Amino acid sequence: MSSDYLDINRRNWDERAGLHVSGYRTDRFVDDPAFLSDVVRFDRPRLGDVDGLDAVHLQCHIGTDTISLARLGARMTGLDFSPASLTEARRLAARAGASVEFVESDVYGAVDVLGGARFDLVYTGIGAIGWLPDIRRWAWTVAGLLRPGGRLFIREGHPMMWAIDERIAGARLVVDLPYFETPEPLVWEEDETYVDTGGRKLTNTTTHSWNHGLGEIVSAVLDAGMRITGLVEHDSVPWEALPGKMHQDARGEWRLTERPERLPLTYTLQAVAG
Repeated sequence: MSSDYLDINRRNWDERAGLHVSGYRTDRFVDDPAFLSDVVRFDRPRLGDVDGLDAVHLQCHIGTDTISLARLGARMTGLDFSPASLTEARRLAARAGASVEFVESDVYGAVDVLGGARFDLVYTGIGAIGWLPDIRRWAWTVAGLLRPGGRLFIREGHPMMWAIDERIAGARLVVDLPYFETPEPLVWEEDETYVDTGGRKLTNTTTHSWNHGLGEIVSAVLDAGMRITGLVEHDSVPWEALPGKMHQDARGEWRLTERPERLPLTYTLQAVAG
């Protein structure tokens, strides 16, 4: 696999970073020292006590989940391949009074730049692993970062949701995109991002992404020597993933308006290193 996807996606995420500062409503982290991101708050019952843990957030973007985990007591490192995202993450952490180390690297280089067997917790949030071409290599990276007994925690968009083509209008859900990992990426041209940017458009519009089937993810984690301790599928997602077909609930999560039992939208997976 060529590394061209990294350069293409990095240009896109560098541009998104500045737009997401306002779209993520990051002032809430500054105004309220106890504020937690919606993503971390959703999974707190499953996350448990992280106080005192050495933890790394892979693909941390502008650091909202990273700062939230630091506020729960974890000693946090955030890793991302986008220098512009890390600039915003460091700025937000300073404004919010959070002690977080941010490191620039793509995911597959994480062990080289951070060191192996260093962390009690590897955390990955929504919308991350779809930018990676090889889920097995991701799992081996996670295993390499964890100390024996350390834990992987990931909440992610469900691969069945990613297989639905949101561009097809009408009430029906149409499976028209790959469910399984494919050698070649899906190539997208979009001048908008997933949060409100006040009408501002992206100029670096091309991205490359991949889907990974749930069985592929589970098998990759097991083959990397980790033991799965939890897998929960959810009928909600933190953004309007299927426009016109969803409604927002009181917690800010989005669900299918009609027959939500038809489709898993996200999942939370946990595993422990041997």
